[in-house]
Amino acid sequence: MSRPYSWLIPLVLLGGWLTGCGKGPAVAPKIIPTPVSKVSESASAGEIDSLWTRAMHAVRHGKWGDAIKDLGRAILEFPPGDPRTAQAHFFLGESQLALGSNLEAAREFRKVSDDTPDDPMAPEALLRVGDSYADLWRRPELDPSYGQTALATYQELLNRYPGGTPAQRAQARITDLQERFAYKEYKAAMYYVRLKAYDSAILYFKDLVATYPRAKVAPDALIHLVQAYRTLGYKEDVQETCGYIRRFHPDTSGIREACPAQPAEAS
Repeated sequence: MSRPYSWLIPLVLLGGWLTGCGKGPAVAPKIIPTPVSKVSESASAGEIDSLWTRAMHAVRHGKWGDAIKDLGRAILEFPPGDPRTAQAHFFLGESQLALGSNLEAAREFRKVSDDTPDDPMAPEALLRVGDSYADLWRRPELDPSYGQTALATYQELLNRYPGGTPAQRAQARITDLQERFAYKEYKAAMYYVRLKAYDSAILYFKDLVATYPRAKVAPDALIHLVQAYRTLGYKEDVQETCGYIRRFHPDTSGIREACPAQPAEAS
């Protein structure tokens, strides 16, 4: 599975912002600490500008190691209130993410969204916090902790910065994550079906349908739920669930076999 959020994003974003400023177990993610080089205690404005230019050149050309080094130095040299500080943290996060250090990247993006919440880059930075965590949860059957953190971050973005493009993209990410959470529930339910532990399977199917009713896998989960009810002789539950399927998912594959029409309905 390819990484859902390409490291090319910083290269696309860079031009616009620079113009604006004018100047199986889960494998633990890598953490690449931001290197801190010895810098002068009183760099001149020209020296800082030169360092910044070099850092942006490294970002633009995908030289992530050089970018991390120069951006870290620039952050130390910037005077208080320099608007480039937020940009430096953002592109430092992008560089860390490109090298697979997602947790370090998330911390850098957080510095933008939390330390400078009114900066124009703050909504995008918060989106990238969520992306950093979402990218760590690539297989739904594994521990969903990172996926849950990503979901909470996207929802935070909707609350803090509603209406903008980052919020729209966050909503799309939320939908994708919910599909993956639903599929995880489905896989767990089917595991219990194979073990003929139908009561446990029923709990997972019901939770899936209640929590993610619009998920692509929900109709199939309902069919299996009916089959589990029927196996255990839960006639009233079969009738109720079949009625729900006919009402909300009438075109579901397998509905005729799972919920055959009664004589009164056929006539």
